[in-house]
Amino acid sequence: MLSIAGSDPSGGAGIQADLKAFAARGVYGMAALTALTAQNTQGVTGVHIVPARFVADQIRAVFDDIRVDAVKIGMIANAEIAGAVADALTPHRNVPVVLDPVMVAKGGARLLAPDAVEALKVLLLPRATVVTPNLPEAAALLGEAEAATRDAMEEQAERLLALGPAAVLLKGGHLGGRDSPDLLLSRTGSTWLEGERIETANTHGTGCTLSSAIAAELAKGATVEEAAATAKRFLAGAIRASAELTVGSGHGPVHHFHGLWTERR
Repeated sequence: MLSIAGSDPSGGAGIQADLKAFAARGVYGMAALTALTAQNTQGVTGVHIVPARFVADQIRAVFDDIRVDAVKIGMIANAEIAGAVADALTPHRNVPVVLDPVMVAKGGARLLAPDAVEALKVLLLPRATVVTPNLPEAAALLGEAEAATRDAMEEQAERLLALGPAAVLLKGGHLGGRDSPDLLLSRTGSTWLEGERIETANTHGTGCTLSSAIAAELAKGATVEEAAATAKRFLAGAIRASAELTVGSGHGPVHHFHGLWTERR
């Protein structure tokens, strides 16, 4: 598994969350960094962008030596990096790609330059096996108002699918209410993945974790439908168990290893 994303030194999101999710789902994780961030559970205070050429060098170094069964793309940061990632992945079109269009951090800090949105849409969306936006990200990609109903989610998912990915997993956590439904749409049909909303402040890295878990299941041979359902169950368990961790005073991380840690402090 290869994650192409930014670093979170507090360990709850980004590359660190991806590698934890890979390990928890039983796959070997590798990473190509697009950015270094200064952040914790309370927010992002700084971003240092990795040069686009060096991002591509990292990706090529992995592919030149190691079998890659799936790729997860997270924080891209700018249009130049989007182009470099697309070019580096071009020779590997048979490898599944999960694209998590990271735009804004939990605390509100922008993680994607405005001019990069179009590059992401044109260069990376058509390459994706599945794209996993939340409702604000879907609205930004489409240049529309944020969906507030399931009907609106279905309409936006259709428009996202028309941009070229093989499937769209539109996450409905921002709808509010007691449920947290996600819509999986592909050219063969649609499925609602239902879920109960879990009341907790520990939601740092949920998007990174879900997309990484989907990629891990695809790497193991699952269909997109199977991978999305398994990943959603895994994330729900990680959120429910998050109170077992005591990390920071803001939006804490989920417990990636809730199914593996048998000893408790």
